[in-house]
Amino acid sequence: MTPPDTIAEPALEPWSVRAPDATSPLAAGWIAIRKYLAIFQTSLKERMTYRGDFLLGTILRFLPMVTTILLWRAIYAGSGQTSLAGFRYREMIAYLLLTNISRMFSSMPGLAGGVAREVREGTVKRYMIQPMDMIGYLISYRIAHKITYIIMSFIPYALLFIVCRGFFDGFPDAGTLAAFAASLGIAFAVGFFFEATVAMVGFWFLEVTSLLYIVMTLNFFISGHMLPLDLLPQPWSGLLKLLPFQYMAYFPAVVFLGKVKGAELAWGLAGGVAWSLFFIVLSRVLYRRGLRRYSAFGG
Repeated sequence: MTPPDTIAEPALEPWSVRAPDATSPLAAGWIAIRKYLAIFQTSLKERMTYRGDFLLGTILRFLPMVTTILLWRAIYAGSGQTSLAGFRYREMIAYLLLTNISRMFSSMPGLAGGVAREVREGTVKRYMIQPMDMIGYLISYRIAHKITYIIMSFIPYALLFIVCRGFFDGFPDAGTLAAFAASLGIAFAVGFFFEATVAMVGFWFLEVTSLLYIVMTLNFFISGHMLPLDLLPQPWSGLLKLLPFQYMAYFPAVVFLGKVKGAELAWGLAGGVAWSLFFIVLSRVLYRRGLRRYSAFGG
């Protein structure tokens, strides 16, 4: 069976879209919506086939948390302090637990490598001859993948947070929960369109495996998944908080913990939306230029 971190593209079921009576923008938009909904439905069925892999993979990801809890206990005991960069021990463990939720939304395993492989093998031409946009197809498929993963991992994550509830000060209020939900949506948008942007280098370079490995490894660290960005010395901490990567792990976690409030929270959410729009536009521009180069030089 295909493991959850190796994303295999599904074989699309044929869909039939009745041609509209009038060639209006509204009719064309409705056709596009029905087309990508069909892709989403097909992808959802395909991913649900491997629900056992999703469940097992989720459980195995929890095992490093035991080591993480013991490690940070030793760090706090060795420092002789009850708080590091504004994080108490309990808050630090809660933060690391929450970054797993953030990365659940922002992580896009196999996306960039899959696009680069399609360009290298020439299969990307199917997007040139079929009435289907590659980015639109990929985001429909990824949404189906995320929904399947969330459904299958809900019970294991719920059990984990119940067992570790002592690390949390309590359940946040409705406003904080709404901001947290919005930050997770931003995490998905930034994560997807950032990796889609990186994937487009495959139109210019034949082999991009090493480049993607470097980018994704750095992303894992500077997104705040390993530790809060506040622990880094200035000016690095402030600089990384200006970049889009914090929205993939750090920002949703600190929102849930109530460490970002008021105007700072509003500006943070606005910044996440701005970065999402930036990568949406950039990925589109690079995709169109890449297709022109591909059609001109044969990939």
